Parts: sequence; C-alpha cells; structure tokens
Amino acid sequence: MLLIGDFFSKIRSMKENIKLDKPIVMVGLMGAGKTSVGRALARRLGIPFVDSDKEIEAAAGCSVVDIFAMYGEAEFRRAEQRVIERLFDTPPALKVISTGEGAFITPAVREMVLKRALSIWLRADLDLLVKRTGFRHTRPQLLHTDSRKILAQLIDDRYDIYAAADITVETRDESLRKTLDKVVTALKDYLNNNGGEQ
Repeated sequence: MLLIGDFFSKIRSMKENIKLDKPIVMVGLMGAGKTSVGRALARRLGIPFVDSDKEIEAAAGCSVVDIFAMYGEAEFRRAEQRVIERLFDTPPALKVISTGEGAFITPAVREMVLKRALSIWLRADLDLLVKRTGFRHTRPQLLHTDSRKILAQLIDDRYDIYAAADITVETRDESLRKTLDKVVTALKDYLNNNGGEQ
C-alpha cells in the first residue's frame, strides 16, 4: 500500500525527473560532506533528510563523543546498526539518510544498505578532509591526536570498502551547489543505466 507521504514524495521528486523506489544513504569519511550534501539533496528531491548520528544521540540522550567515551566504539556500532535499521522501517520509505563514517564499514550495516537503499559515496582527498575536520570537536576518532595521520589511515583502511557503494561522487573544495549538481547528475545516470524510470 502506498502511503500518502510516499505518494507526495514521489510527486515532488519528479521535478528533478528522478523516480526513487528506495531511500538514499550517504556514505564516506568525516568531512566528506555527507550531512550538508545529503540535506541539500533531500531538499532538491522534496523528500525528508535524516542524520543517523543525530538519531543515535536522541535515543541515547548524549553526544556521539560521550557515547564513544562511556561505552566504546563497539557499543556505538551496535546502536548505530539498530538505528539505521529502524530508519529503513519507519515511514516515509523515501528519504535521504546521512550515516556516520564507520556505518558502511560494519558488514551487517553495509549488507542492509546495499540491499535496501541506494548508496552514494562522497569521495574526498586527504587535504580536503583535514581542512574540513580541523575546527570540529565532535569527531571522537580525531580528538587529541594527529588528525592527518588518522584520516590517512582511515582512507587506506576504508576506501576500498566504500567503493562497494552504488554511486561514487568525487568531492572537491567547491561550493555545495556544485557538489550537489554532481550528485544529482550521478544519480540520474545510475538510474538510467540500472532500469530506473525517468
């Protein structure tokens, strides 16, 4: 049964000539632009935007940094998996979900995303990631450490895994609008080449 919210979401997304039949999940390292680009993409498509980290914080009643400090990364990843699964199961079906940098690395989450969503990897180089994360204190892995070294290691460890995403978009030190336009173009190309209706 098509819910009213889903119906109107489909109508609104037609203004971009994009017909979705599943949610979009943004993946990539911290600083790649998952939240800002994901929110802008949702607005462009006329569908809701959800940040999985914010949902985890709301459920836990504390910040991601505090969750890492009090319970450790393993417990955070378990909570993250439960939250992402709940987001898939909660109407409306069509939405853009921004995930934390480690979500897609977790095998069970990656399997769920690849099966139930359309995934977009925002791929950024090391210099851009360092520039964008240097002024934030909300990244548990980068607190009180050499952020360039940590980010370089994460690139080595994770980029081959992120490459399993349905779509890859190279992000640069450019305007949000330019990155968004690239994402929309890549999304249309993917749907055209994989049986999506346009």
